[in-house]
Amino acid sequence: MIILLSTAFFIEAHSQLNSILTDTLRKDALNVYMENTDYIRKEIPYINYVRDIKDAGVYIISTVQHTGSGGREYTYFFVGQNQYKGMADTLSFTSPPDETDDETRIKQVNTLQLGLIRFVARTPLAKHLKITYTQPMSEKVSTDRWNSWVFRASINGYLNKEQSYETTYLNGNVSASRVTEAWKISLRARYGYSIEKFDIDEEIISSENTSRSFSSLIVKSISDHWSVGGTINLGAGSYRNLKNSVIVMPGIEYDLFPYSEATRRQLRLLYSIGYNAAVYIDTTIYDKTSEAHLQHSILAAYEVVQKWGTIDISAEYSNYLHDWSLNNLSVFGRFELRIAKGLSLNLGGGASLIHDQLGLVKGGATTEEVLLRRKEIATQFSYWTNFGFSYTFGSIYNNVVNPRFGNSGSGGQMMYISY
Repeated sequence: MIILLSTAFFIEAHSQLNSILTDTLRKDALNVYMENTDYIRKEIPYINYVRDIKDAGVYIISTVQHTGSGGREYTYFFVGQNQYKGMADTLSFTSPPDETDDETRIKQVNTLQLGLIRFVARTPLAKHLKITYTQPMSEKVSTDRWNSWVFRASINGYLNKEQSYETTYLNGNVSASRVTEAWKISLRARYGYSIEKFDIDEEIISSENTSRSFSSLIVKSISDHWSVGGTINLGAGSYRNLKNSVIVMPGIEYDLFPYSEATRRQLRLLYSIGYNAAVYIDTTIYDKTSEAHLQHSILAAYEVVQKWGTIDISAEYSNYLHDWSLNNLSVFGRFELRIAKGLSLNLGGGASLIHDQLGLVKGGATTEEVLLRRKEIATQFSYWTNFGFSYTFGSIYNNVVNPRFGNSGSGGQMMYISY
């Protein structure tokens, strides 16, 4: 019994010691201000990514220029401030025109690490750096007074006027998000207003659309493969004949690959079931002014990033439970494949089979309303596609950047055919 108690005490003490160590390391880490991605944050975990340049010990400015061979030269300017004031460096690398996104981002991470080493070497974390970082770290900073919450607000306007045409557009967004290892929370409110006016033979034809929405996503991590959560969406919009709508969809997701590998590969299955209620502006084709139904959906998404290219495919099916003929099936795909040296293929597209337009206005839409996109009209399908290929040949050694008279460099021939 004494041995068991001693073992338990040792395990608990060891766990607390590791927690204190990782938290201390996080607080002692270098603060860096830079543009970054999920991939960079995963590959360089031993720094703090700060949102305000004033909080940074070093800030990084990045530039991209085209090379004569059709590739790109990436340059990073490392500028120290506060306790690192006076320290600066410039590093760059060149990517050839037939390089994939994965090969380029590997070079980006390697270049950033080389530039950051001299700054990290002056922190207590330097003793843990060899070729790779040897200590695990939490992504959360315990001393963060905002507790990982990030808030954003924006307002955008657009105005264009001609003698016989004018348009005004206004859009506002407010959002709040919190992302930790255990939780993912996203809240967003949006308002949009647009009006177009046409003067045709001294007759004024106008088209006005308004929309407002609130969306929320809350996800809880269960393990490296499972998560649970849901969405709540509130909305209204003149185009879709919605005075008010509420959609509540809790769900559960499984990723065949660990979430820790999400920047390289994913195969996710998400099942959701919930409640959809709507109040309409005008009576619908089903003689409804309001209705509420249960619905469910299943989403499958696959994404992989390799040296040979990128594949991103998703498919989603949904239907109302009171009538399974009211359904929607959508498929999306994007492919970037390197077929051979210098030859790349790009494919993309999406398609939907639509049988769930409950809010269509009874009596349809006039020609004017259709042309001006004031009302949604019935359709059983929609699709879009793009595809093309590129072929590059010639010298691969022309890495000189010459910005004079723009970026029309020579040093190689490039052929594009796309439709």
